[in-house]
Amino acid sequence: MKDDVIVLAIESSCDETSVAIVKNGVEDLATTIFSQIDIHKVFGGVVPEIASRNHEQNITIVLEETLNKAGLSMNDIDAIAVTYGPGLIGSLLVGLMAAKALSISSNKPLIPVHHIAGHIYANNLESPLKFPLIALVVSGGHTELVLMKEDYSFEKIGGTLDDAVGEAYDKVARIIDVGYPGGPVLDKLAQKGEDTYDLPKPLDDKTDDFSFSGIKSAVINLVHNEKQRGNEIRKEDLACSFQNRVVEILTKKTIRAMEKLEIKNLILAGGVAANSSLRRRLEEECEKKEFNLTIPSLKYCTDNATMIGAAGYYSYLLGNRLDGKIVAKSVEELKNH
Repeated sequence: MKDDVIVLAIESSCDETSVAIVKNGVEDLATTIFSQIDIHKVFGGVVPEIASRNHEQNITIVLEETLNKAGLSMNDIDAIAVTYGPGLIGSLLVGLMAAKALSISSNKPLIPVHHIAGHIYANNLESPLKFPLIALVVSGGHTELVLMKEDYSFEKIGGTLDDAVGEAYDKVARIIDVGYPGGPVLDKLAQKGEDTYDLPKPLDDKTDDFSFSGIKSAVINLVHNEKQRGNEIRKEDLACSFQNRVVEILTKKTIRAMEKLEIKNLILAGGVAANSSLRRRLEEECEKKEFNLTIPSLKYCTDNATMIGAAGYYSYLLGNRLDGKIVAKSVEELKNH
């Protein structure tokens, strides 16, 4: 095997059509992302059929643009990595079919990548992962604490029992009518508000699990009751109160898990890793505890193919390969392959 491994990666698990070319799992040679945020904004959320249709229309364009950016051809590519799950089944199928076609036509190995593994390895684009570590994965579909003792070794030690944290953000944003996507909007509002609303702490217990359905329901009830009384909702204050409760429990349980397992290295991963309050709180707590914290750049927090290429490199080294019978999986546990 040659010294350098060039991976072409495809990510289409939700509403971002993305292709990237990554060298040795750490160097972003080129990345292209076609965002559908403006398309779905009018619906207040992602419409699966519209998402998959746009993936189909744009995947070839995005692929060609990425190869042109890198100044490479398929002859320069060593392997093709693709997100096979979890995600929206129609969206996943478009990316998987494109990757299969490329693999067959170019005679390059096809590498499976779990979407969450991609989010975790986005951190490897910043600095080499230090093991053992705990990854706090926070996104629209996931809230998990993952223990890693070595590369591509994943052990889930805690997770959400209901809504993912990003999902809760989107639902609360919809309830108070501040726009989509909910996470960035609420984060900005929270910076302008004060913590004046009495909201419950989400599953503040001794476990490593999370639950955000309770605080979501509390916001629904609060907004309903205030409207019934003819009172105006102070959106900035409600956003601040909601975000403070969420960030507090995420930080508290993550730091406690690290202390319990005597782990010194923490990485933040997923779309909600872009949240300014969460980043700040984890930085403060890790500095107090003398823990090592790695947070991906904002451009690598949301869905992108660069992270799939970063993870795909290690999957490739382990000998993981997809055959022509592989199917997309809308729900899939994070595994060591």
